[in-house]
Amino acid sequence: MRIVTSRFGPLSFYREALAIALPVMLQQFIMSMASLVDNFMVAGLGDVSMASVNVAGHIVFIYIVIIHTICQAGGIYIAQFRGAGNHEGMQQAYRFKVLFAFTVAVLCFIVCQTMPHWMIAMMTTGNAAQEDIMQTGTVYLKIVSWSFFFMAISFAVGTSFREIARPKVTLVISATATLVSTVGNWLLIYGNLGAPRLEVAGAAYSTLAARAVEMTVFLIYAAKVKAPFFVGIKRILSVHWKFFRDILWKSGMIFVAEMSWIASETIMIAMYNRRGGAEIVAGMAAGWTIANIFFLIFGGIWTACGVLVGGSLGAGKLDEARIRAKWLKSGAVVLGIIIALPGVFFANLLVPLVFSNLSAAARANCIGLVAVILAYLPIWSYLNVQFAVTRAGGDTATGMYTDLSVNALLFAPGAVILSFFTTLPPVPMFALLKLTDFVKIAIARHFLRKERWVKNLAERDDKNL
Repeated sequence: MRIVTSRFGPLSFYREALAIALPVMLQQFIMSMASLVDNFMVAGLGDVSMASVNVAGHIVFIYIVIIHTICQAGGIYIAQFRGAGNHEGMQQAYRFKVLFAFTVAVLCFIVCQTMPHWMIAMMTTGNAAQEDIMQTGTVYLKIVSWSFFFMAISFAVGTSFREIARPKVTLVISATATLVSTVGNWLLIYGNLGAPRLEVAGAAYSTLAARAVEMTVFLIYAAKVKAPFFVGIKRILSVHWKFFRDILWKSGMIFVAEMSWIASETIMIAMYNRRGGAEIVAGMAAGWTIANIFFLIFGGIWTACGVLVGGSLGAGKLDEARIRAKWLKSGAVVLGIIIALPGVFFANLLVPLVFSNLSAAARANCIGLVAVILAYLPIWSYLNVQFAVTRAGGDTATGMYTDLSVNALLFAPGAVILSFFTTLPPVPMFALLKLTDFVKIAIARHFLRKERWVKNLAERDDKNL
């Protein structure tokens, strides 16, 4: 059934959406600014240290994407079961998050401890400073990978609070952990206040401490307030395996989509890192650090879609979900433009200030990358809403088909071709490759119109609990 309605919703709807999205966006902003400060401290050690931490950080980012995929799959059900008022369903979805995220943490920890050199080498093939980057990056990665266990639990709890429309909890706790990380970096990277000067290792230990604090506070708070999704360690293994299989099937498709994206982005990074030395790696990494400030919009989009669209679907209000999805798509584009326009001036002021210790070539790459990213921000906002809406209704196939086809057939081959058969610098390479996102939008739009996402999963899966 098609619902004819205006493209934009009333202000009351957008106020409701922003009330859900803004705490998530503020959390991302705080974390991004703290990351910027951290990068400022590491950049003071030179291009090689900056490059090393960020290459190792990309490997950590791959782990984060995997556990985020698991939490997204479970979160689809938490949001819908919340709409249906089903606490047992929420608890089963939470168990799924914890058990599978922790399993992934164990596997990724083993990989990072046993083959860090190989992973960093893969990211820096052909770079003039590869050996130095590998040595320093290995030190960082071996330490920071211990935080994987804490992150698995924190993500499971934190994302669940968002999905029951309590994002402020995650904001406050994550902001506290970010403060611990920033202070730790100030103490340990340069040895302030009598602390040992550990340089890159100090940055890793600070991250480890922050993640431990974050997990501890999340668990204590969730138990104290008796969050409707939360179960203690004694009950964590009381699972309904048939229900788990349903979630695992959906998480599998999300995983394929996310891994195709990660693989294509990693190929792109490896291809443009071939263009020079540490100044390329450091400059592009610095650009991504600043870009993460503006990517705060995406977390808000996903949370708002999950709560507003997923909640309506779980409550059986299918027409309301259709209308809200349409309003969210239009609103996200406008929000992307609102963030991107002042972002250009903000970035040009910030780069010379924060990354003054990097070489001039590195800073030029940084500014150029941020400018391209901001130009694409409204487009990516629309694409994220498309994916978020489909997943809110349990349609994880749309994202899989879209990402896998475009990344495998256009983006990754394009990165290789531009790297080996042209002399384009890294920033123009990136700008050209991202034109493939218009193809993603067209494919996702086709699947959205089929309305496979308009489903009440809470009602359908209640029999498996």
